[in-house]
Parts: sequence; C-alpha cells; structure tokens
Amino acid sequence: MAEEGQITVIGKDAKIKGELSFENSAKILGGFEGKITAKGEVIIGESALCRATVEAGTVIVDGPIEGDIIARDRIQLTPKAKVKGDIIAASLSVGEGASFIGHCKVGPDAVKLSEDLGTELELKTNRNLRATATTGTANANNGASWLAGTRAE
Repeated sequence: MAEEGQITVIGKDAKIKGELSFENSAKILGGFEGKITAKGEVIIGESALCRATVEAGTVIVDGPIEGDIIARDRIQLTPKAKVKGDIIAASLSVGEGASFIGHCKVGPDAVKLSEDLGTELELKTNRNLRATATTGTANANNGASWLAGTRAE
C-alpha cells in the first residue's frame, strides 16, 4: 500500500518511454514519452523533456511539455512553463511569462463533460497544432482572449 504524501521522482538522467501510473504524486525531471496517470499531483520540472499525455488531480508545469493535460482539480503553469497541447481542467492558473499553444477547456463542467463523453486524449506528438495566440504566450497582462476561444489563423 502506498504511503500518504509519497512522491515518485523521475530523475534528470532518466529517459523513459511508455505508460506510468501513480497512486499518489510524481515529479518528472528527466525525459519521458508516453502517458502519465496519477491520482495525486504531477509536477513537470524545468529540466524535463516531456512528450506525454498527463492525467492527474493536479498538474504543475514548470518546464516544457508537448502533449495533452487533463486535471480533475487544477493546472498551474508557472512562469517557466512551455505547453504545446490541449488542456482540460477544473481550474487554471497561468503565471506571467508562461507559454501555451493549444486549446483549453476550463471549469468544473469541462472536466465532467470530458468524462461523460468518454474523451480519451491520446499522445499527439508531431501533430500540426494551430496556435491559439499569435505569440504563444499567455499572461495576466496581455489579455486572455485565447481563453474565450479566439484564435490566430
């Protein structure tokens, strides 16, 4: 049985391909390609090279990730976050300087709808993404038109 508050760390020197599943929380500091599922929190570190679909209670992005993110509770993009993929979350926090290219659905209904429809986001590496913001940068000072569905063609 897993201990409460336990965090599994994937070190900077690790390179993993496949599917990882965690009962609690995980911190990714190295290379990972595939799918990550956790009941707790997943942290994508600044040094990570992550090309994965991530599903967790909370996802904190402090580095680069290419892939879709689903968070039952919250996604936090720190100022060093670089996300290229779609996100679905009950709550979203974006630090000034964070980069986000993709589509986003935020709010309790967004998560519930994705579960009700049986939405299964698959790893989308090497896909042709359409930018949702011309600069690919979102912060509190430059407006949030990309949150409302506005897109640069």
